Amino acid sequence: MADYALHEPDYSGTTTQDWDAPQESDFDTDDLGDIADHFLLSASGFPPENFTDLKLPVVDPDGKLNENALQSAHGGAHSVDEIDGIDDETAADTKDAIEDLARDGFHEDLGS
Repeated sequence: MADYALHEPDYSGTTTQDWDAPQESDFDTDDLGDIADHFLLSASGFPPENFTDLKLPVVDPDGKLNENALQSAHGGAHSVDEIDGIDDETAADTKDAIEDLARDGFHEDLGS
């Protein structure tokens, strides 16, 4: 079981644009510490050892919190529930963080 670390992403502004999970090349930097600020989880801590350690991107490469990314992270094929090896406590804390971000950024209640 991976020991995932959760942290609050860094963002400025919000967007409701369509969402596609970013690739490492989508960012204007190769600094994994800066890139990690767009994600909720890392399998190797923050900053991560590798880009592939990062899970659940919710901030687009332009730095905006994305409503559709939050919905995807909360439920569905690319959600926290689908991450292999995440422990129950971290999964629950991550869902809470997603719900808090949705309320704070979009006044949306994703619920559980």
